[in-house]
Amino acid sequence: MPPYPGPGEAEPQAQPVAPDGWFRDEAPVAQAPAQPQAQPQPQPQAPAPAGDWAAGSAAEQTAYLPPQAAAPEGAAAEQTAFLPPYPGPAAPDAAYPGPAAPDAAYPGSGEPAAAAAAAAADPAAPGADGEEPAYSPPTLGGNTLRAVDPAQARAEGRSPIIDPGPQPAILTAALGLLLAGAAAVGELVLLGPLIVLQGLIAAGWFRLNGMWPARQGIALAFLGALVADAAVLAVDDTYGPGAIIGTLGAWVLLTLVLQLRSHADPDERMYGLMASVASAALAIVCAGYLAADSAAVSVGAAAVAVAVFTRALPLPTPVSVGVSLAAATGAGIAVGGLTSVGVGGALLGLAAGVCALIGLRVAAYDYPSKFVHMTAGVALPLAAAAPAVYLIGRVVG
Repeated sequence: MPPYPGPGEAEPQAQPVAPDGWFRDEAPVAQAPAQPQAQPQPQPQAPAPAGDWAAGSAAEQTAYLPPQAAAPEGAAAEQTAFLPPYPGPAAPDAAYPGPAAPDAAYPGSGEPAAAAAAAAADPAAPGADGEEPAYSPPTLGGNTLRAVDPAQARAEGRSPIIDPGPQPAILTAALGLLLAGAAAVGELVLLGPLIVLQGLIAAGWFRLNGMWPARQGIALAFLGALVADAAVLAVDDTYGPGAIIGTLGAWVLLTLVLQLRSHADPDERMYGLMASVASAALAIVCAGYLAADSAAVSVGAAAVAVAVFTRALPLPTPVSVGVSLAAATGAGIAVGGLTSVGVGGALLGLAAGVCALIGLRVAAYDYPSKFVHMTAGVALPLAAAAPAVYLIGRVVG
């Protein structure tokens, strides 16, 4: 290492280095002796970035770039010309009175809480603008207005059950009396109203479960009912129940196989399977009217007709149920006296009346539509009474 130059001596010049890192072969240039000068104090400098271009200034580093043209006047206006003009802040509405005072009964709420309380107090009252009410109250004539979710009805303290009403009751009574009269004539005559009953229950059950349209399920259930009718007519009276049970088992298996081929979600597939099996079972069980004794069919169908018609009368629920069962028992006694059933018609009429009221209650569940009332509401009382007619008819016959 060379010694540090003393005062008055020239500091050796470093050999110039090219930008590529190689030393240039140039002759040294003689330097005049430098005058002694005071050494300036070194100033702190920011560390330069690494690289060969670190020593250059900002201008030198950007000297290779093309010159940037100044933006012309109005360029910003041209870029935003397609935007709609800003309307500015909206003027306050003079008609708006400001937020309403909170309701004392419901802290933190205003007019909506008061309106909700008024609507809950009077469900049938129209809205503020004269619109129809948010929901319809339960009526004997069926659900004629717009219904809401049953969960909302329960939350508001109302029953989600609406009875089918007088019109389905009249149709049920007419169909029951038609079954009673046809059974007294013969099995082939009984087959006509029975097929109507089976078609109504097959279609009404799917709609009652909220599944519509369900053409394949309805067709499958109705086909099972026709097969059961044919099987009962083809065998002796002793083997009638066996024909019904065999058809029911075969149709449950067929429905299961068809549902396994479905590409729906597992929950939806299970729901469809249960609805299809129940619809087919109810339609097939109606064939019990063919397997039962003709006198028992007349007594049971007449008792169902009287019980459903009496239940539709505008009476309190406990009184209506009691009067309906009493009327069904009286109809069983009256029709039983005209047939070979005799006094046993009272028990048969009571059992048929209980089954009819159960079926009527099922058809009234969960805010059903008018279509449900005119199908399931008509057929379910008679379909539910079919097993009781066969069993009690064998006991009292």
